[in-house]
Amino acid sequence: MVWGFRRPAARVVLLDHERQIFLVKGSDPMRPEKGTWWEIPGGGIEPGERSEDAAKRELYEECGFKDVVVGPCIWTQYVEFDFAMYHFKSDERIHLAEIEESAAWDPKGLEALEAAAFEEGRWWTLDELLASEEQTLPERLREFLPQIINGDLPESPIDISPIGGPRPSD
Repeated sequence: MVWGFRRPAARVVLLDHERQIFLVKGSDPMRPEKGTWWEIPGGGIEPGERSEDAAKRELYEECGFKDVVVGPCIWTQYVEFDFAMYHFKSDERIHLAEIEESAAWDPKGLEALEAAAFEEGRWWTLDELLASEEQTLPERLREFLPQIINGDLPESPIDISPIGGPRPSD
């Protein structure tokens, strides 16, 4: 049986001073046949929490980074996915954030499922990411990241939902 719910979420495109992006390697502990992927950090927004604050909290919990400047929401996406026997319907706000020094991955507050799912974290140059065939989340990360790395920020958030993916419904 799969349990489902809809939630708002905040995610982060975290860049260091060299314009590298930080990604976390994940897998589904309940479905190892799904393989692995590299994702931007983030997670659910708590009731009453602003997305910027959730993004900062998630960076600390999932990565151990606390000296982070969380900036504007640059992208949004609606995604549905199955993870650990749950079906998520996720309305996501994706913020740009910057950190002065590219610190090592050192999570500080992983939930049990996250601890089982997250295998490592690392910094990627844009060239490394574009040359890689590893699966990434968001799915359209490689399409939209170059503009952000080059400092071309959108005036308002761009919808990067998967092409042909599900649309929000109640």
